[in-house]
Amino acid sequence: MTTSPVILRARGSFRTEVEAGPYRWVLDEPADFGGGGEGPTPYDMLASALGGCTAMTLQFYAKREKIPLEGVDVTVTHDRQHAKDCADCTTQSGFIHRFKVELVLHGEQLTPEQREKLLVIAGRCPVAKTLQSEIRVDKVIAA
Repeated sequence: MTTSPVILRARGSFRTEVEAGPYRWVLDEPADFGGGGEGPTPYDMLASALGGCTAMTLQFYAKREKIPLEGVDVTVTHDRQHAKDCADCTTQSGFIHRFKVELVLHGEQLTPEQREKLLVIAGRCPVAKTLQSEIRVDKVIAA
């Protein structure tokens, strides 16, 4: 499956204009890192993609299974460590990136079993599955 292209334009600074279909936004780095602080960082956007996908997956599943989920708050944090310092990682060079996804499930009628099932389902969002898969990035110079 091929998706529509996302087009990005940078002109001499970290500030990058993004175009995805009819939507427009800006990525940037904080001023502390040489940017202008005009938008979220690329890692902020990656974390938001993971969090948004998780929330949508939970809402979809709850509706389909008639689970009384009234809403969900998702907090995503990202860090990295040297692969050689990770005892349970198969990769031993470079960095291991870790995303922590914290969920607050809203719904007074949710049972403990439903909460546990929703936690399992959260890991099934397509973005989470993509981040846990082998990924290839092909780079080419276009004319």
